[in-house]
Amino acid sequence: MGSMFSSTKMSKEELELSLSKAKEIVSSAPVVVFSKTYCGYCKKVKQLLSQLGASYKVIELDVESDGSRLQSALAEWTGQSTVPNVFIGGKHVGGCDAVMEKHQAGKLVPLLTDAGAIAKNSAQL
Repeated sequence: MGSMFSSTKMSKEELELSLSKAKEIVSSAPVVVFSKTYCGYCKKVKQLLSQLGASYKVIELDVESDGSRLQSALAEWTGQSTVPNVFIGGKHVGGCDAVMEKHQAGKLVPLLTDAGAIAKNSAQL
């Protein structure tokens, strides 16, 4: 029964279930931020999204009972094992640096608007 000895190693079935759940969460909102409550980079991204008036869903992985499994599934799916792990319009954007770079380049608001996270007429606060 193999995986009883290692709490970090998931079975293929557990990984598939967690991957399926992560994809379901990502498709349930225009913007999804997989975060941890104590993470400064996560706070920075959430603060920026709030300032821009974007509607977004936050999944705090350190609060969720299956958070570590979700984080492992996200790493498998996106190649990114760190938080924040941000999705806009169902597409993986990356972490804090990627979000900030998009914002600095003027590309974040159009992405958020296209995804339906910001109303077209209120895209600039």
